[in-house]
Amino acid sequence: MSSSRATLASAAGVAFFGGATFVSTGSTRTGNLRATASTASASAPAAPEANVAGLAVASVAVATCFASRKAGTSTRQLVTLTAFENELGVQAPVGFWDPAGFTADGSTENFARRRQTELKHGRISMLATMGYITPEITGKFPGYLSPSAGLKFADVPNGLAAISKVPAAGWGQILAYMAFCEVSQDQSAGTPAAAGDFGFKVLTASDPEAKKTKLAAELANGRLAMMAIIGMFFQDGLTGSAWGDWANYTASPLRAFENELGVQAPVGFWDPAGFTADGSTENFARRRQTELKHGRISMLATMGYITPEITGKFPGYLSPSAGLKFADVPNGLAAISKVPAAGWGQILAYMAFCEVSQDQSAGTPAAAGDFGFKVLTASDPEAKKTKLAAELANGRLAMMAIIGMFFQDGLTGSAWGDWANYTASPLRAFENELGVQAPVGFWDPAGFTADGSTENFARRRQTELKHGRISMLATMGYITPEITGKFPGYLSPSAGLKFADVPNGLAAISKVPAAGWGQILAYMAFCEVSQDQSAGTPAAAGDFGFKVLTASDPEAKKTKLAAELANGRLAMMAIIGMFFQDGLTGSAWGDWANYTASPLR
Repeated sequence: MSSSRATLASAAGVAFFGGATFVSTGSTRTGNLRATASTASASAPAAPEANVAGLAVASVAVATCFASRKAGTSTRQLVTLTAFENELGVQAPVGFWDPAGFTADGSTENFARRRQTELKHGRISMLATMGYITPEITGKFPGYLSPSAGLKFADVPNGLAAISKVPAAGWGQILAYMAFCEVSQDQSAGTPAAAGDFGFKVLTASDPEAKKTKLAAELANGRLAMMAIIGMFFQDGLTGSAWGDWANYTASPLRAFENELGVQAPVGFWDPAGFTADGSTENFARRRQTELKHGRISMLATMGYITPEITGKFPGYLSPSAGLKFADVPNGLAAISKVPAAGWGQILAYMAFCEVSQDQSAGTPAAAGDFGFKVLTASDPEAKKTKLAAELANGRLAMMAIIGMFFQDGLTGSAWGDWANYTASPLRAFENELGVQAPVGFWDPAGFTADGSTENFARRRQTELKHGRISMLATMGYITPEITGKFPGYLSPSAGLKFADVPNGLAAISKVPAAGWGQILAYMAFCEVSQDQSAGTPAAAGDFGFKVLTASDPEAKKTKLAAELANGRLAMMAIIGMFFQDGLTGSAWGDWANYTASPLR
């Protein structure tokens, strides 16, 4: 089978067994902040009463295909996953927040270990944050930090700069104190110290409720402090201080180039990538020289695109020997293929002349962009500065403009103009196809159709239709049993498996008998091989002759197929969302408060 058929086979299994069986009988359990495991024999429960309504065609097909399996019982281990929603640190309005899914395994041991680490980091961060702030408010201690080294407290700068001032003996004392804090208490699992209680009753309390309140506040403050100290480190590293008026940070590397050419309001000196963070004037000058050259080339290239459109092209021959007229050379990227080899040689020779005809070593006028063309610069220093600043700004704009022109030219065949005129663009080839809807129109951000191949488009459209149909069936397979209930009786009489025994969603996968999987695969194979789906056939376009889904009238069929495409796209998003929610919560919808058995609780 083709790869699209293999994809169809994979997804259709979910769709068809979902159509009839995706329902669970929910039970409510309350997490007790302990993980317990029990082993029980899982026999087929009695079928609950259910109202049966008409289901989709897929549901009926699946009900048939699940009809046989040997009777038997299975033994499974039921693990009561615990909740962490009542632990310290859970605060409104977010509640229990674990976007990275660290607690998804439900392990209380892992949770306790991470909580212990969080407490330590939070406490250290609170001390570090206060260590930044306090000397600014209260001043520093009088006297000597190290009398033997003649180092006063007043000599130690605030922030990161203090690291280089701490004597070796000071680092030894710091490490010794940290070691004492770690080894002076038994911090093994289940001990008070493991939960953060080191017996300092100023920070905790003898009263359990008061201690709980204080520890919750400590967690919240520690989290805030972890964010604060990281922010202070960054600001300190960039500005030389962790706070204050930016105007005071005259020694920051970021201030070194604020008066250079190209610094303009309202952005000012803008270097989000941090290229100038090292404060190197040599590196800055080298990059400025490169920026000037790129800007000048881009301005020439931009004008080279625009000028021929406005003024027309030169008369006569570009290459008399080749019989090539200027009028024969198209505008834009298409001109590349028209330039004779001798022309490329002349272009390269001129570029080499510009590079070697001037001394561009560091500190020379040419290194700063002054090649002696006084039309572009000026003898007057102030006038020259103004023109060079304007040249930088125009060059930056031209660099953006020429890249935009390249992209538009490559996609449309021209770098500007009314989109309606670009009838030859590959992007216009599929604008009247099914699935093109307002307000987006034909939308292909990944550029799959940029090659203009109708064969590739038809193949992808065929695949899209199949995936959309499977996703619609699968989505209804999730929803329908919740609304109408399940079929009465047995899904597999020989296995003693009732429809009511099959849970809804992903959990149903483990319940499908082997014979059922065989029937699902056989039905999918039938759908694939019972029609001629080669290029150009009705089936290749999605018409399998089911006139309920299509129509004999061409216009009615077009409308229905367009709606089917739109609904299929929505269903593909919906079923993926359901899979994720089901995997995380145990159900594809409903009130989060009901999912007490989820690992996230």
